[in-house]
Amino acid sequence: MPHPSFDPADPLGLDDLLSPEDLAVRDTVRTWAADRVLPYVAEWYESGELPGVRELARELGSIGALGMSLTGYGCAGASAVQYGLACLELEAADSGIRSLVSVQGSLAMYAIWKFGSEEQKERWLPGMAAGEVIGCFGLTEPDHGSDPASMRTYAKKDGGDWVLTGRKMWITNGSVAGVAVVWAQTDDGIRGFAVPTDAPGFSAPEIRHKWSLRASVTSELVLDEVRLPADAVLPGVRGLKGPLSCLTHARYGIVWGAMGAARACFESAVEYSRTREQFGRPIGGFQLTQAKLADMAVELHKGILLAHHLGRRLDRGTLRPEQVSFGKLNNVREAIEICRTARTILGANGISLEYPVMRHATNLESVLTYEGTVEMHQLVLGKALTGIDAFR
Repeated sequence: MPHPSFDPADPLGLDDLLSPEDLAVRDTVRTWAADRVLPYVAEWYESGELPGVRELARELGSIGALGMSLTGYGCAGASAVQYGLACLELEAADSGIRSLVSVQGSLAMYAIWKFGSEEQKERWLPGMAAGEVIGCFGLTEPDHGSDPASMRTYAKKDGGDWVLTGRKMWITNGSVAGVAVVWAQTDDGIRGFAVPTDAPGFSAPEIRHKWSLRASVTSELVLDEVRLPADAVLPGVRGLKGPLSCLTHARYGIVWGAMGAARACFESAVEYSRTREQFGRPIGGFQLTQAKLADMAVELHKGILLAHHLGRRLDRGTLRPEQVSFGKLNNVREAIEICRTARTILGANGISLEYPVMRHATNLESVLTYEGTVEMHQLVLGKALTGIDAFR
């Protein structure tokens, strides 16, 4: 049997791991991103806005990208690998677009799907799957990021109602959301609440002056004695295991998504190296440039292979949170290095929005921090490896 030809876009032959259905999902999302995001995203990034976000959400709903790995209630019921492929393609366009989808599906929808009552699921999930209702996820607070157990947002019982007071910070989708999943301290531990954003006392001022994730809606949530009926609480969970399980689901998408940003920068560097001439020939013909490209390709496709492996484990129901930490720690860190190396190949052009490199590099600085900083994932793995808890 003759050996297959070497494919520079798939040097390890990873497409052999994908079914026709997997490839169809990937191609659908890639085509949508190429048509609806890539022609405009540099302008969105430069202006610090995501215009038409509600229309984009409806379009994402129409291709089944919102809550796509969930079942029922209008969700696509896709595999974990298919969801990961979608995240990769979305983040290859821009991290902000992948964040929109991740927060909608892996955080807000997942929390309601996993822990909500049947009434809550019927009320919220079909509209969210269609992109008619945008959701956000309120866990991080201004003074409590990596230590959510110390959150100050509080929900107290008042007759048959709940009254929520507090603030959440760095909340993707907050200013355009129709429902906010908010986690709060109660007399009975941490609980989650499905909060309609038109409830009196709820506001979500948008955060401006960001230099990362600029093509994304980021907000503060302010809850000023927001009164909710008893059935607003998510009945299926108490304690931090609720929000942390949601974060694990979202971090899994980041493992794939970061490789999308890395791929976009790598491809830009390869193309540039073929056409940019110095000293009378393309810079891709110089040994140092080829060494950079080879190292970038190795880390990129190792990261994609790792994402595939974790996805198969998730589909089998055997994926552990520590393994997700392994994936996020490695893939985001390596993606940033790939972006920085690509910038060196592009030289001064690497800082121009005519190319995607600097936009992805600055976005990944946020991805590195959110849903678990490098240090937190190192400590998760350190505890798993030694059996010793070093968090305190």
